Amino acid sequence: MVVGGVSGSGKSTVARLLAGRLGAPYVELDAHYHRAGWREATRDEFRESVAAATEGERWVVDGNYAAVRDLVWPRATTFVWLDYPRHVATLRTLRRTARRLLTREELWNGNRERWRDVLSAEHPIRWSWSQHGPRRADYEHAVAQWPHLDVVRLRSPGETARWLYYTAAR
Repeated sequence: MVVGGVSGSGKSTVARLLAGRLGAPYVELDAHYHRAGWREATRDEFRESVAAATEGERWVVDGNYAAVRDLVWPRATTFVWLDYPRHVATLRTLRRTARRLLTREELWNGNRERWRDVLSAEHPIRWSWSQHGPRRADYEHAVAQWPHLDVVRLRSPGETARWLYYTAAR
């Protein structure tokens, strides 16, 4: 199973919950990509790490990296697409960033959000806003390429909560 959406859509929360319900490993792609000191994994390192993490029969992947889509999506059965309005995801990203900055929460491999990065083009706040439309178009194209996937497109946090309560992993 793969859970996708823009930054702030709730991918990690939903993927962790599903992994727990399914008794399946939770695979957070960001943790495989962002090495200590915010060093980005090389393409080969990233692909090897993700291939190893998803070699079992069941897993729940949290993330959007096209660089490993060809490894993950052919073996996935379901794509849960958190397709929320831009303002919802961006507001969530703002709140999450504030919490992480104030609490110094560790993200992956010892990395923490830094004040100096908040205004960068790659920061999740700007990424969520600027990539909303392109990510939606990318997913619409991608799901057509993988017709075996059961696509669950959820368009609001309320719809996601109802889906999780009534149908997901029951």
